[in-house]
Amino acid sequence: MDDQRKSVKVAAVADLHMTEDGAKSYKDLFGEISLVADVLVIAGDLTDLGRPKEAELLASDLRHCTVPTVAVLGNHDHESGQVDDICKILTDAGVKLLNGHAAEIAGVGFVGVKGFAGGFGRHMLGSFGETAIKAMVAESVEESMRLENAMRQVRSDRSLVVLHYAPIAETVAGEPLEIYPFLGSSRLAETIDRFRVNAVVHGHAHRGSYEGRTPGGAPVYNVAAHVEKPTGKPYALLEL
Repeated sequence: MDDQRKSVKVAAVADLHMTEDGAKSYKDLFGEISLVADVLVIAGDLTDLGRPKEAELLASDLRHCTVPTVAVLGNHDHESGQVDDICKILTDAGVKLLNGHAAEIAGVGFVGVKGFAGGFGRHMLGSFGETAIKAMVAESVEESMRLENAMRQVRSDRSLVVLHYAPIAETVAGEPLEIYPFLGSSRLAETIDRFRVNAVVHGHAHRGSYEGRTPGGAPVYNVAAHVEKPTGKPYALLEL
């Protein structure tokens, strides 16, 4: 059967927050995922403080994963200013890191960016006032443009968008209202709805809700490890 027609099972998780003290291990989790899924997706915050040692420990655990792994970075992965080192460690371990890129696996186009903050709907932050506010909005817009450019690279008739920040407010419900603007941006959803998308996954909102939809109807899943999922596991299992 052609890859374009095969059902592809994707295990998606986010916010692993690997620490350099070795207190966390994901060997068993990755081994289990390899038995039930065709692809592993990690939607950001692979490390806790963005340190190379954390990435090395995660890379070691990923040796127990025998299926292709796709990921985007999260805000925690940027904390120590060593993104280039983290990216090299993870890509050397076989992880396909997406940052405005698309990768096709088993007939599915995986598209990823980190995303950024900015708020949702009519409460979305506008580019007005101080230079710092305008810079924040510009970063949000740039991430959305990077996502759009990546979506245009997709040639498959199936696609999964991988983000860290949320594209809709529905899947951050459960978090304090005061921090909603820092959990994602509707600009991401506006971009997604310009394309045919089978599903969207994100993390970042540890106390958010599992499932929602963009205004255009694309299903969105908050796959932060802390969020309760139908699998009863830290990861969601999606079929595309």
